[in-house]
Amino acid sequence: MSNHQPNHNNFTSKIGLILATAGSAVGLGNIWRFPVLAGQNGGAAFLILYIFCVILIGLPLMVGEFIIGRHAQSNTAYAFSKLTNHKIFKNIGRFGVFTGWFILCYYIVVSAWALDYLVDAILGRFGKLSEAGNAQVYADYFHDFITNPYLPVIYTIIFILLSHLIIIRGVKKGIEKFAKFLMPLLFIIMLILVVFSIFTEGAQEGLTFLFKPDFTKITFSTILTAMGQAFFSMSIAMGCLCTFASYFTKEANLINTAFKVGVIDTLVAVMSGIIIFPAVFSAHFAVNSGASLAFIALPNVFQQAFSHLPTVSYIISILFYFLLVLATLTSVISLHEVPTAFLAEHYKISRTKATSIVTATVCFFGTICSLSNGVLSDITISGKNIFDLFDYVSGQIFLPIGGLLIAVFVGWSMDKDIIRNQLTNFGTIPGKGATTIIYLLKYVIPVITLLIFLSGLNIIKL
Repeated sequence: MSNHQPNHNNFTSKIGLILATAGSAVGLGNIWRFPVLAGQNGGAAFLILYIFCVILIGLPLMVGEFIIGRHAQSNTAYAFSKLTNHKIFKNIGRFGVFTGWFILCYYIVVSAWALDYLVDAILGRFGKLSEAGNAQVYADYFHDFITNPYLPVIYTIIFILLSHLIIIRGVKKGIEKFAKFLMPLLFIIMLILVVFSIFTEGAQEGLTFLFKPDFTKITFSTILTAMGQAFFSMSIAMGCLCTFASYFTKEANLINTAFKVGVIDTLVAVMSGIIIFPAVFSAHFAVNSGASLAFIALPNVFQQAFSHLPTVSYIISILFYFLLVLATLTSVISLHEVPTAFLAEHYKISRTKATSIVTATVCFFGTICSLSNGVLSDITISGKNIFDLFDYVSGQIFLPIGGLLIAVFVGWSMDKDIIRNQLTNFGTIPGKGATTIIYLLKYVIPVITLLIFLSGLNIIKL
C-alpha cells in the first residue's frame, strides 16, 4: 500500500508558510509556560539561557525536521520510512504522529480553560470576584470550574470543533488562510497589552526582573529547565514541524525559515513576560506563583494592577484571554493536522473522514482528561490523575525520546547528499550554517536531550 498522495498540497506563499509554521510553535508554551518558568528561575538569567537553548537545540532540531519533511513530501509517519529501512528509525515518524495526537488530547483541555476564561472576562465575572477582596476566591473559582462535570467538557468539545472546521478545509484554504489572519491578530493584541503593561506602577520592577540578569540564580537544574522549555516551546518532536515542512515549496530556504520561526516564537515569549511581570509586581503578587499563574493569579492581578481604572482592567482581561485562545488555537490546529495527514495519506481516505476520526478520538480522550480533574479524580497512576499523566508522559518521556531519535537519525544515519541538497535547495542557495547544524545534531543535542530525559524521570538528580 502506498502511503503518499500524489496531490500533496503546498503552502502558496512565503509569509503563509512562516506564519503557519510559527503558529504551530506559538502556544501555551510561550504565553503561559515561559512566564511561569522565568518567574521560578530568576527572570532575566533564565531568559538568556532560554534564548541560548533555542539557538543551540531548538533551531537545529527544527531544521532537521524540515529536511525530513520537505524531502519526503508526505505525512510524518511515512517520511521516515521513506528515508530508511532501519526498524527503529523507520518508526520515528509513527511515534511523532502518536505524540502529536497524545499531546492534543490533554492540550485541548487547557485550551478549553482559556476559552472559558475569555467568556468569563467578557461577562465581567473577574471584576465581581475582586469585590470579595480575597485572593482565595480566584483559586476557588478555578477549582470549581475544572471539577465541574459539564462545563469543561463542553468547552473542550467546542474548541476541538473550531480546529476541525479549519483543518477540514485543507492546507491552502484552511491552515494557511487562518494563519495569515490569526498570527497578525495575535501580535496586535500582544502589542496593545505591552503598552498597557508598561504604564502600570510595577513596570520598572517587572522589566528589571525580566531584562536585568542575576547569574547567581543559575543552577544546573535551571539550565535543564531552559533546555526543556526550548524543546516544548518550539514544538519539537510532535510531528508538526515535519508535517508542515512537507507542504513547503522547493524554493523555501529551510535554515532561514527556521530562524524566522525561532525569532517569532521567542519574541512572543518575551512579550508575554513584558505583559505579565509588570502587572504581577504592580499587584504585589509572588513572581514565582507557578502553574496557577494564568488561571488563578492573573485574573486577580489584572483587577489589582488597574483597580483605579475598572474599565481598563476589564479590557485587559478580555484581551489577555483572547490572546491565550488565539495562541492555543494555532497550536491545536497544527497538532490536529499531524494525525489527520497521516490517516488521509496512509489509509487513502478523504480529508473530511480523516479529520472527523481525529476529532472524535480527541473529543473522547479530551473528555476523560477533563473529567480526571473532577468526577474521575480518583483514577490515578503513580499518584497522577489522567490529565497529569498525559502531561507528564508527553513532556518528560515522548518529546525527549523523539528529539533524541531525530537528532541521531539526521546526524548519523541520513544520507548526507539529501541533507546538503535540502539545505542548499540543490545548490541554488549557499546553505550557510549547515555544517554547524549537522555538528550540533550529531554530537551536542543527543547528549543534552538524554540529560533532559534522565532528569525528567528523576534518574539523575541535578
